[in-house]
Amino acid sequence: MTVTVPAPISTETETDTHRRTFEHITPNWFAAVMGTGIVATAAATLPVQFPALHIFAVTVWVCAAAALFVIGTAFALHWIGHRDRAVEYARHPVMVQFYGAPPMALLTVGAGAGLLGADVLGPSASTALFAILWITGTLAGLFTSVAVPYRMITAADHRDVAALPAWLMPVVPPMVSASTGALLLPHLPEGQWRLALLCACYAMFGLSLIIGMITLTLIYGRLVHGGLPPVDAAPTVWITLGLIGQSITAANLLGTDASMVFTGSQASIAVGLHVFGIGYGLIMGGFGVLMFALAAALSVYAARRKMEFSLTWWSFTFPIGTCVTGATALGSALDFGLVHALAVVLYAALLAAWITVATRTVRGVLRGNLLHPN
Repeated sequence: MTVTVPAPISTETETDTHRRTFEHITPNWFAAVMGTGIVATAAATLPVQFPALHIFAVTVWVCAAAALFVIGTAFALHWIGHRDRAVEYARHPVMVQFYGAPPMALLTVGAGAGLLGADVLGPSASTALFAILWITGTLAGLFTSVAVPYRMITAADHRDVAALPAWLMPVVPPMVSASTGALLLPHLPEGQWRLALLCACYAMFGLSLIIGMITLTLIYGRLVHGGLPPVDAAPTVWITLGLIGQSITAANLLGTDASMVFTGSQASIAVGLHVFGIGYGLIMGGFGVLMFALAAALSVYAARRKMEFSLTWWSFTFPIGTCVTGATALGSALDFGLVHALAVVLYAALLAAWITVATRTVRGVLRGNLLHPN
């Protein structure tokens, strides 16, 4: 009987394997940071608070910050070591949309620093980190909101172009800046600085809302006329809720904080903005209920057709998280317990989705099928 001894693995092969680890670190990996970060920030703002929840929120925020560092480093190595592949992804009509994810990851972790970071870093350092991440994420988000549509408009080939839920990714970051900017407002000096930030946040709210609603109309029309995207991309339908929930959050947080800017003879402006936030939240909330039910039904439809796990499953997390923060902010503005109860129920759904997706992601990374797709 002949025994065959397997040949030793060469150092070159091992090196190539390690290098290939970063070949497919695409921008949609940052959705994992967004989804994890929103679990922490949503917990920090829930109307029901207790010590264990706070400890959990801080722990999850630390995980999100660590994930931001690891994925950010891997993404940089992806561009350095696999530039041709990175350029190929950046030119892909769908993948380029997910360049909106890195700015939102920065903003989400930054908001967590402002809400929870003091327990780990201290008040001064956490506020400084919040400000740095907010400024960086805002500038990057404003860039993607212009650069990605420009790339789509000037692309050489427009054949078979169909509106996809991913189209919202590059235009939502300014809305995230608007809502998280409201959390930064109390840390600025009174007077012109606060006024400037408040005005900037409302301007970004308008930028993202108008272009987002136009895009959402295209997406809805495409779904009705063209049907669902491929089954594995079906979770991206939930991205539509990101704009809805984040805009309700922004409108109400900014409306509440307006009283810090407009005082005395200008107090009526603050009252008007507060009322606007409530009215907007109620109207957009009704639309959100429709889209939530539709997204859930379409997800069940796709699951019955053997929808396999992929990074698109992170679309189940961040959009639901924005619905939690939106319900919390609206409930506080209205002082309405029923809306606060809705926020708690939505948070339970968010937690279940996050545990499921995070577990499968870790398993996929350990097995290598997420890092080395076929």
